[in-house]
Amino acid sequence: MPPSANAESTALRAAVRAAIKPGSRVVLAVSGGRDSMVLLDAVSRWRPSAVVSVATFDHGTGVAARDAVELVRGAARALGFPFARGRARGLAPTEASWRAARWAFLRETADALSARAATAHTRDDQIETVFIRALRGAGARGLAGLYAETDIVRPLLDVSRDAVAAYGRARGLSVADDPSNRSLRYLRNRVRLELLPALEAANPGFGESLLSLARRAAAWRSDVEARVDGMHPTWDGKSLFVPGDAFAPYDERALSILWPALAARAGITLDRRGTERLTQFGRHKRAPGRVDIAGGHVVVRHRHAYEVRPA
Repeated sequence: MPPSANAESTALRAAVRAAIKPGSRVVLAVSGGRDSMVLLDAVSRWRPSAVVSVATFDHGTGVAARDAVELVRGAARALGFPFARGRARGLAPTEASWRAARWAFLRETADALSARAATAHTRDDQIETVFIRALRGAGARGLAGLYAETDIVRPLLDVSRDAVAAYGRARGLSVADDPSNRSLRYLRNRVRLELLPALEAANPGFGESLLSLARRAAAWRSDVEARVDGMHPTWDGKSLFVPGDAFAPYDERALSILWPALAARAGITLDRRGTERLTQFGRHKRAPGRVDIAGGHVVVRHRHAYEVRPA
């Protein structure tokens, strides 16, 4: 390997070993694209005993998608790893529907194997995510992006896309070419190919500024989660229960921050209207005993607790 390739190999080795500890169990999410094939190769070199499965999701978009599945299947078998495949069925051809189905499959696979899912998100993916969320008016909770604490392992999150590409070239890795990655129909592609390069050229360091913002938002979000823990919510597999007196110390501004964090523990992303309703609901005892919120869910006031559940 040339010196630069050795440097990239060293960086990836350190990243993998830091993110995936000895004794860990991970399901590698591998799409066949360059970043995920690099993740597969790197983990097979430096944490092979942690891999309980390689999982890929067939979006059902044609020959390219099928070829990607076969590439991943062959690579997993060559490395001696179990292979799992999910498939899109009856989905609308949108980024949102594919993403939701892909994540559902990945989490189900990891849960069934008592493992954590590991993805190949890079530093550049985090910049794109934060930028897109800012465009959509996200608050501090959303601006943490991929830095938010979750059950997902992201070994390459502090590694640049260029470094990942250099490693892949040095290792001679085969990758799938997904034509949709060049289509400007999709917002993330427009951000990646046009908007961010233009902003970085006009304001060098723009990407690093977004990462700094995300780090601060993640620290803020961690503080909020600690406060939510102090409210002692409980989950029974269907509903989230919060003691009724847990809201007493907080004013409306604080509740507008705490309610989205509570809802997230029930798998709900609150919109602005839902947050406003719940902020009032938690403060005024004369409010109705039930409030409908996003995604077909409801919050019900019982005598000593609030319940967040499907409607």
